[in-house]
Amino acid sequence: MRKGSLEYWPHRRAKKQMPRMRTWPAVAEQGFLGSVAFKAGMTHITMVDDSSSPAKGSEVAKPVTILEIPKVYIYGIRMYHILPDINYKEPAAEAYSAELAKRVGIKNVSSPDGLAAVKAKLGEYGDAVALAFVDPSNLGSGNKKLMRFELAVGGKDVAEKVAFIEKWMGKELKASDVIKVGDYIDVKAISKGKGWAGVIKRFGVARQVRKATGKIRHLGVLGAWHPAKVLYTVPHSGHMGYNFRMEMNKRVLMMGTDKDVAKVNVKGGFLNYGVIKNDYMMLEGSIPGPAKRLIRFRKSVRNKKQPKQPQIAYVSLVSKG
Repeated sequence: MRKGSLEYWPHRRAKKQMPRMRTWPAVAEQGFLGSVAFKAGMTHITMVDDSSSPAKGSEVAKPVTILEIPKVYIYGIRMYHILPDINYKEPAAEAYSAELAKRVGIKNVSSPDGLAAVKAKLGEYGDAVALAFVDPSNLGSGNKKLMRFELAVGGKDVAEKVAFIEKWMGKELKASDVIKVGDYIDVKAISKGKGWAGVIKRFGVARQVRKATGKIRHLGVLGAWHPAKVLYTVPHSGHMGYNFRMEMNKRVLMMGTDKDVAKVNVKGGFLNYGVIKNDYMMLEGSIPGPAKRLIRFRKSVRNKKQPKQPQIAYVSLVSKG
């Protein structure tokens, strides 16, 4: 019986901090389908169990993750050609907000691919997405660099999407404009990096017995005689962690603004992060990555549950140090 998961292969380090969102939910209603946040830390709460478990109706304790919401701005629009033969989206045109484009280093704002030119050729495009950037300079993450990313929007057709993005160009996008309390979201982030690791820690291979060999924490055999090579499925030592990972169906239990951060700020601040000073969001359970990690989220793709307003009785604000 082999050891180690082949669910993700190869195990390689992430090359950038901003996760790539490859899939978005199909939503006919106009609206943004996701945004970004930063992980502050974890605590626990007690709430009324509203699931179908045997504990339904009683108070239960749950671990929760607190995210701080940075300032996000919509600075442009990008149009795509869709190539159906190979299922590929090809960038076709872009238009920018003159006020915000310069903040992200775009100098040629008055290019031929302006918004008027885009709207004149709507029939040629297959999709439209918003161009956004995040400004984390006032967060406890310590990151001061602006980061750009694409943001999908809902709509019945390309014309509706373009009209919706046009209204938001040059404006700030808040998390409350995307999701509400009780919604389910998918979260993508980079997991904790653990450096170089052996096969025991990296793949869960069993330790050798004492009398079998001079070594204990290693593989017993690298494979069969034939084929006369080491297959990629054989566990090896290597870098562990710092990979992009997706957590599906995380429930939003609480959202708030910078005026009521006292509801979630633990005594002394979150470990390795500090205190939350901006809008925040509370998710049920844990998510990938350490404190200060950039988190990208979207509306849930697979969830079939109806949103429910959670009944939270207590939020632990005890120091985590």
